[in-house]
Amino acid sequence: MSEIHSEWLQLENGPRAWYARPGIDGPYPGVVIFIEAFGINSHFQEVAERFAKAGYCAIVPDLYHGKTYEYADFENAIGHLKTLKDDLAMQEAGLAIAELQKRPEVMKHAIGAVGFCMGGRFAFMANAVHADKLSASVAFYGGGIAPDKDPAGRQPLLHLVDQMRAPLLLLYGAEDHSITPEEHGRIAAALSTAKKRYTLTLFPGAPHGFFADPRDSYRPEAAAEGWRLTLDHFSQHLGGQA
Repeated sequence: MSEIHSEWLQLENGPRAWYARPGIDGPYPGVVIFIEAFGINSHFQEVAERFAKAGYCAIVPDLYHGKTYEYADFENAIGHLKTLKDDLAMQEAGLAIAELQKRPEVMKHAIGAVGFCMGGRFAFMANAVHADKLSASVAFYGGGIAPDKDPAGRQPLLHLVDQMRAPLLLLYGAEDHSITPEEHGRIAAALSTAKKRYTLTLFPGAPHGFFADPRDSYRPEAAAEGWRLTLDHFSQHLGGQA
């Protein structure tokens, strides 16, 4: 699908959001995209547009309320991350879901979530908080889900597992030193104990942030396979193209 439309939207009683959709009338499945710690930059606009080209209506709620940071400005980006409140982020995610549900080009009962880094944690959380509205979730190297101690001071999320309904895909890099194999194990144990549908995949040689092509951590092969697995996951559980 080549023709797409993308634009900024204002969410009702909330922040703005970047929105990309196929150019041909739908309806199509919807996807909520959760950002990294650097804000809605050109990379995340392009990620939404990639989903639109794959046959999805993709929305990126601006959890940073207009702020963006260069990838080299790690200190200020993480400083902003530390100010985020989980309840507010989930409220704004709910506004993005509601925006998708009211649009005629979106299949209202076929909405998924995907997130990267900080956003991977939010995609995991949304799978519980918005369990009645999401049909699939994907978390790329979501930090802060079940750490021994989170350097950003965030609360772990395993207490939310029982609330989850949608199938979950978890993607990690084997060289991601911020998310340990022990954390993978705690997440898998919690999901298995709760009898939830999930897949956890590890990419050898891939560091944290392997999907983001503007970053030094980008690994093309892992990124391409992670994208294919994501589209397969959404195709199976939301419909749309694989």
